[in-house]
Formats: sequence, C-alpha cells, structure tokens
Amino acid sequence: MSSIRNTVDRLAAWLAGRFHVTLRFTVHQRLAPIVEPLIERLLLFDDDGETYRCSISHWTLNERPVLHTHRGVVSTLRVDGPLQDAGRTCLPRGGLIEAPHVTAHLDPIAARQLDNLLQDAIDEVIQNWIIEHGLYDQPRQRREIDRRRADREAKRIIAAWVSDATADASGEACREGSNHA
Repeated sequence: MSSIRNTVDRLAAWLAGRFHVTLRFTVHQRLAPIVEPLIERLLLFDDDGETYRCSISHWTLNERPVLHTHRGVVSTLRVDGPLQDAGRTCLPRGGLIEAPHVTAHLDPIAARQLDNLLQDAIDEVIQNWIIEHGLYDQPRQRREIDRRRADREAKRIIAAWVSDATADASGEACREGSNHA
C-alpha cells in the first residue's frame, strides 16, 4: 500500500509544480565522510549524476550486495557478497550467470572459481593491450585527470570517430561487440 501512497504523493507534487523532495536521515559518524560525497554525486542533475545513478540502479534488484559484475556482450557473471570468512581465504556467498537461454545460480566455490578465471582473462587482455600499444615504453601517467580538458579531448575524438563512421557506414552496420573500437 505504501507504494501506491508514494505514487499518489509524487503525482500530487508534480501537479502542484513541486519537483524537489527534502530527504532527512541520520548516519553513523564513521560513515558520514564516506556517504555524504556519494549522495552528493548521486543527486547531481547532469550527465555525471545520471551516470552515477545508472551505475548503481541494479542494487535494488539483487537480494545480496554485489561484489563484482563481469559483463560480456551477451553474458554476465554477478558475484554476490558479503564475503564469508573461510579459513585462510574469503569466499563470496554465491553468484549468478545470465547468458542467452541460461540463468544459473552458483555456489560460493563455483562463483569464486569463475570470478578468478574472468579476472585472469581480464588481466591477460589488458597486458596484451599494454604491449600492443607500447604503453610500457611511455611514462606512467597520473591517475587523476584535468576533467575539463579530458572531456573536451574525448568529445573531439568521439566526433572524429562518428564522422569517420558515417563515411564508412555503407560497409558497417553496427560498431558493437568486443571489437567495436
């Protein structure tokens, strides 16, 4: 019944021209420095805020908190937490495979094994990329970026790619999948 009440309240607020809601909550002092910047980023009314909200929108769909999500083009592995102490190691509580015509729940051991295989595969692909593009021969870059300059450069590169893709459109219907860039 509360979902109906919330919907009616939102509709009434919308009809009255009120588009903002005041949220009040109490948080433990230890968590406040971590939670506050997260909430501020989630509430941004711009592309960044939308991206942050989309990146966690699946949280409400799962019964357990997600430790890792490995996504392929058509298949996904979700590794569920919280981690469970298992002697000298920690194990996830389980996992979920979703692929065409397959949905399979994994036990903690299988989830860890598949997670490790995918992490190894990711490391191998990244190492191959680094070697192929000669990144070991270049100076190490700082992790931080000048956001304004980096966004401007990214938009320039995307515009050039789109322009090039439009010129080549007759031979290529779609640039999606593992070899799309």
